[in-house]
Amino acid sequence: MSQAQVRRLGIMGGSFDPIHIAHLLMAETVREALSLDRVLFLPTGTQPLKQDTQATPAEHRVAMLELAIKSNPTFALSTVDIDRAGPSYTADSLEQLRREWGRREETAMWFIVGSDALLNFPKWHQPERVIALARLAVVRRPTFDADLAPMEAAVPGLSAAIDWVDAPLIEVSGTDIRKRVAEGLSIRYRVPDAVRDYIASHGLYQRLTSA
Repeated sequence: MSQAQVRRLGIMGGSFDPIHIAHLLMAETVREALSLDRVLFLPTGTQPLKQDTQATPAEHRVAMLELAIKSNPTFALSTVDIDRAGPSYTADSLEQLRREWGRREETAMWFIVGSDALLNFPKWHQPERVIALARLAVVRRPTFDADLAPMEAAVPGLSAAIDWVDAPLIEVSGTDIRKRVAEGLSIRYRVPDAVRDYIASHGLYQRLTSA
């Protein structure tokens, strides 16, 4: 499917350090639930809320993403955050993607987040601008129980901008994967085989970092 044919677009941001099976399952679950034509993976450059941490160089994170998604024709990669200097603000990324993919009347957009990330949404840079540019596809954890009223008070219109998606709970994280690699433990089945091979061949995560 060409870009001109895409009418329903999902966008999934993150450090992807590294991309793992929970990311992929989350993206595929949202794609199916919301009948998305494509899901863009958007690796971050510098995360505003994590500026005191050091991520793996972008070229490695991008390479692992490409390996992880190449077998799924509905998944694609966008490097707008990495290519742009300065902090990776979601509002700025969505505005650039809007220019690339067309107005809301032409292409509906969903920014995909987990319910834990939703709790911090009022602290994001210009959150009202985010929901003006795209809807939020919020993947609900089975244990999620939060009062949206304070968030709605902080960001009017937030509740109406959310589409909830239920997904399996898989306790896999980049932090855990990096820790296991540093300790010489297996990450088989936690990441795609091609990503596991890339990590090994490039000697990534041999020492623990706080990223």
